[in-house]
Amino acid sequence: MTRKLIVMLALSFALSACESETPENNSNANAAKPNATTQTPAPATPSQAASPAAVKTELKAGDKVKVTINGANAQATVVSLDEKAGKVTIRVDGEKQDKTVAIADVLKQ
Repeated sequence: MTRKLIVMLALSFALSACESETPENNSNANAAKPNATTQTPAPATPSQAASPAAVKTELKAGDKVKVTINGANAQATVVSLDEKAGKVTIRVDGEKQDKTVAIADVLKQ
């Protein structure tokens, strides 16, 4: 009889330890939930979240950069910058034609 009682206590402790919700973590379980219109997140502003284009705005025409083209790194010079489109026109050293690449592919030296 004592053995059965000990087994029952052990099982009850094991089951109570496996419960995911505790009174401390679930204190607002019965509280009224606010509807979705009362909690609207504030719109993100440039100061809150910096986009990759915002980080690369220190680029300007004439800057020497390293650029990744088709998986290869090359030295280049910035010809122009289009921040809205996220593109940079560059001239690779030793080449005569300009190329347009993504701002993310350009690293200022």
